[in-house]
Amino acid sequence: MLLFTMIMILLLVITFSLKLCEARDSISMSSNPLIDSGDTLVSAGNIFEFGFFTNDQKSESSYVGIWYYNKFPKTVVWVANRDNPLPLDSCEGAYGLAGDGNLKIWCNNKEFFDITKLGDGESSISNRTLRLLDTGNLKLIEGGGTTIWQSFEYPTDTFLPGMKMSDDIQLVSWTGPNDLSSGNFTFRWDQGAYTIQKRSKLYWRSSAPGPFSPFNELPILVDEMLSNFDRGLDQNSYQLRRSKTSRLDYIYPNYTRTTSYYNNSRILMNYSGEIQYYNYSSSERIWSLLWSAPLDQCSVYKACGKFSICNAENVPVCTCLPGFRSTSFEDGCEREMRICKKKDVFLKLPLMNAESAQVVPFDPAQNDPEKCKQECLDNCDCVAYIYTGVNTTDRTTGHTATMCHIFTDELVNLNEDYKLHRLNLSLRVPFSDTANPSSRICQPCVTNSVPYPLSTGPHCGDPLYYSFHCDNSTGEINFVALNKSYQVVGIYKDRRSFIISVDSEGADACDDRNSLSIRTLKLNQTLPFTVTTWCYNDSTKPETRVGNLVEISWKPAIEPACDSSTDCKDWPNSDCHDKLGNGQKRCYCNKSYQWDDTTANCSAPANANMGREASERAKKKLRVRYAVVFTVLVAGVVLVLCSSYILYWRRRRITRGTGNRGSNEISSVLSSFESRGLVNNSLHENDKSIDVPLYDLNIILSATDNFSDANKLGQGGFGPVYKGTFPGGREIAVKRLSSCSGQGMDEFLNEVILIAKLQHRNLVRLLGYCIKGSEQILLYEYMANRSLDTFVFDQKNCLLLDWKKRFEIILGIARGLLYLHQDSRLRVIHRDLKTSNILLDEEMNPKISDFGLARIVEGKGTESSTNKVVGTYGYMSPEYALEGTFSVKSDVFSFGVVMLEIISGKKNTLFSNQREVLNLLGYAWRLWSENTTLDLIDPTIRGSCNESQAMTCVEIGLLCVQEDPNDRPFMTNVMLMLGNEISSLPNPNQPAFIVRRRLSGTSSSSSSAMPDSMSRNELTISMSQGR
Repeated sequence: MLLFTMIMILLLVITFSLKLCEARDSISMSSNPLIDSGDTLVSAGNIFEFGFFTNDQKSESSYVGIWYYNKFPKTVVWVANRDNPLPLDSCEGAYGLAGDGNLKIWCNNKEFFDITKLGDGESSISNRTLRLLDTGNLKLIEGGGTTIWQSFEYPTDTFLPGMKMSDDIQLVSWTGPNDLSSGNFTFRWDQGAYTIQKRSKLYWRSSAPGPFSPFNELPILVDEMLSNFDRGLDQNSYQLRRSKTSRLDYIYPNYTRTTSYYNNSRILMNYSGEIQYYNYSSSERIWSLLWSAPLDQCSVYKACGKFSICNAENVPVCTCLPGFRSTSFEDGCEREMRICKKKDVFLKLPLMNAESAQVVPFDPAQNDPEKCKQECLDNCDCVAYIYTGVNTTDRTTGHTATMCHIFTDELVNLNEDYKLHRLNLSLRVPFSDTANPSSRICQPCVTNSVPYPLSTGPHCGDPLYYSFHCDNSTGEINFVALNKSYQVVGIYKDRRSFIISVDSEGADACDDRNSLSIRTLKLNQTLPFTVTTWCYNDSTKPETRVGNLVEISWKPAIEPACDSSTDCKDWPNSDCHDKLGNGQKRCYCNKSYQWDDTTANCSAPANANMGREASERAKKKLRVRYAVVFTVLVAGVVLVLCSSYILYWRRRRITRGTGNRGSNEISSVLSSFESRGLVNNSLHENDKSIDVPLYDLNIILSATDNFSDANKLGQGGFGPVYKGTFPGGREIAVKRLSSCSGQGMDEFLNEVILIAKLQHRNLVRLLGYCIKGSEQILLYEYMANRSLDTFVFDQKNCLLLDWKKRFEIILGIARGLLYLHQDSRLRVIHRDLKTSNILLDEEMNPKISDFGLARIVEGKGTESSTNKVVGTYGYMSPEYALEGTFSVKSDVFSFGVVMLEIISGKKNTLFSNQREVLNLLGYAWRLWSENTTLDLIDPTIRGSCNESQAMTCVEIGLLCVQEDPNDRPFMTNVMLMLGNEISSLPNPNQPAFIVRRRLSGTSSSSSSAMPDSMSRNELTISMSQGR
């Protein structure tokens, strides 16, 4: 049996060896034609193979071509009869050298297709040889060794090393993945640039004349392969290409010229319209795509037409320049108003490319950019200009100069890129195109308009829609949701919607309700935003990944919020008042006008316009009585004006009376407490600036059932807190000042005057106040889930907070604190941030409360001091508790404590450890120092915890509680760290107030001793408890 096996193996080896011997790389005139039965030519080095093939198993046609030998899947590089395939069902094919010396294909012994098509005048026909080389080149050679025809001069869709791209060579794509016939795209070298033609139109080009033409240079590896190392590159061109972001440049940073690398490379003109560079990995046995062009839709020639900006990251991709309107997708845009006026202005646009048929260079004297601007203004044909600055190198000439370039024709190929832009185009527009019709409309984010009521800041748009952020350095608009920010890639004002980009890596199909975009995107249900389409598909971007885009609509704008009538100046025919009696003032339309949520303005009803038209017709018919009618009209106008003035005066009187009544009550309270030293002098200056309504005591008594125990929610330093219900079902929280709380009186005055000026979704909102005799009452929005400490420190309720929800709460607190420190119109230091002062609404969204101890820091200051230290033990920073100095870094310290409490589920002041007498900060520091940070995490959430994210949060918390305030980060940096926008975090120093290791028989002590000077200050510390 063993002998038989050995004989069989020997026979197989001999058969295989004979097969190799039979493999040949050439045929001659005397050779028989090779039939379509597997007879092929194989190059001497077994690299390429030539013969019959079918493109796939279902193909009904047969082709003759060249492909890589023994590389799977089969990669065809040349096809002789791409437009004349042989039908498999009715044709027995063969190829070989015919009697006239040409390479031909036969079908059923009849000539079917002449491949070489050489004339009759050639000599030595009988000595011709067809040979396949290891380069993939198929040569027809005369007897003396002269090549009279070669496939390298007649490529199909593939370029191989050894070819040379010249004016006579072109690559023509296939029609489709299984259709080898000549397709729509042609790649060629034309007038000093590589181009792709789509049928008869220019589709893409590597470069073009002019200093600001499309910046699509090829990587140096591709360029040298196409030129066969024959087209020289100057140093500037080399450096320019090296600076482009390309996978080729990344993989081969120290590239030197050599032909050995190209042995396994090819360039393909793909049927999709891309010119592609591939390299074969022998170890992985796959072809890798290393580069392709066009890089994106904006790299296509005239992708957006004239006067239109292309940005591949936006939806839609093409947008008209400011001051232009769309005509058609192919033609682009046209001006809305004529230019060439004295008041024309210029908008600066960051671009990668800009092109025009007419670019006039101008050398301004003394390198003055204003001279360049004036040169454009003096020329009515000038549509834009570019000032290149001092000592700029011209890309076309290589010379260094200070140049001004005037564009006098249509602008095309405007490619917008804020991160990699190399041009600052100054576009000429009429003055009216840059002036906002309303000062409450937010300024454009570079070139992206922000329509009303959307808001990117506290002083524009509607505060209810303040969920957007403009990054002027990148031109990006971000939408701030509950859990994170998302880039806005398109805004559609007409249909009141915008598109955001959601990372959908790993998401399933669009109709899958468990896809990643749905699981990550969380909207605040109290805000006027609703998801319209979870999987938005933009027809202009067919390559967009499924589930990558989400469309969100906003509710029609209601009347704008206001504090006084001056806030309504941007909305004519409106006035500021509390129309609904809910304590919210808005710019409501005057009589005979109604709010139009489409235009966001007060407009006259349609019937009023019809009445005016009828009046005009009547006047024309009664010209005889013109004088009488005129007199009547004048009298009517005077009467309307008088009535309007009386009505306005009476409203102002009522408003002033209400305001004076509230101010008088405040003034009386101030006077009554002034003798006790409980009122800051600065409060007198603000006692007339109360921005919330004054409620009658009887209304509050009715809402709380006379402050019944059944409605009591809790007790705080201010006094008891009750739940109330207004007629109509609106729930409120009522804080009643305790008669024995001097500190509570300060809180009352501070909150009425201060917090009413602050509006943010992560701050609790003050609805009103009441002063009646000895009663001082504050009214807040009701928080259904009460305070955060009732969940974090409760053994049962803590199970309701998984890690994801705890992280969202941390983010919400951070956003609210950032608003107080930086984004609000007042710079506010809270001074009493703690877990019990974080309230939770129905959706567990955090809201910072209790602003009684808050202080306003003037101007851009960030710190202050006091002789009366007030706060809560365990949350006060050391510099505040010991020295009376407080700053925004004091709030950062308190935030760090709250953050560690949320993560651990343990209270800082009540924490104990068997080995040591430590507070929570010291325990967290020890675990971090010992690389056992995960032991700090609340055991109830370790199963749902993102360990990496949790460890990062612990480290951020330790950074916030460092003893030296200068070492603590600002809340701006905290937000960046929480959003993983800072790659590596600094190592924290030892936190403040760590209790040392217990010694025998001794009590624990603080890490910082109380200074003697502390006795001169008054220290008031309250124990933390839930309210």
